[in-house]
Amino acid sequence: MRPDDAAAFHEFVQAQWPRLVRTAYLMTGDHAEAEDVAQTALAKAGASWRRIQATERPDAYVRRILVNCNNNRFRRKRPSLLFGDKTPDVAVPDPTLRIDQRDALRKALLNLPPRQRAAVVLRYWEDLPEAEVALAMGCSVGTVKSQAARGLEKLRADPALADVSPAQGTTSW
Repeated sequence: MRPDDAAAFHEFVQAQWPRLVRTAYLMTGDHAEAEDVAQTALAKAGASWRRIQATERPDAYVRRILVNCNNNRFRRKRPSLLFGDKTPDVAVPDPTLRIDQRDALRKALLNLPPRQRAAVVLRYWEDLPEAEVALAMGCSVGTVKSQAARGLEKLRADPALADVSPAQGTTSW
């Protein structure tokens, strides 16, 4: 990598790291795995940084790599390991929700199929437009809409979330 490309990539990583880890955490449910997924995505992005940097939205491109890395991780894991009652060391930093609500929501998110989880996280937590979510997931906008709708429907039907109400000013689900 040329020095000017390396400097631009380093600046990109510094600016995007917290968001990439947060997004990966919401998809994996585990802080360590989220960091691994984010690091893998950035390693892949670094190898093609010159091409990625020339795109209109390098952040969207890297987010797509992140989703792919998470999907690859999910395919390799056995379902029993993914859906066990595993509590992460670090909770999602959201001061508007109580700890028990965050736990219930995290567990409910982990029970969603990976594509529904990705659609819900990217669309409603990251607040990305449907077109960007479609780009990140490698699917059509219609698929994003249907996956997000199915995911939200499952979250609404989850009895563990019966007492959880959306925080003031957040997207209703």
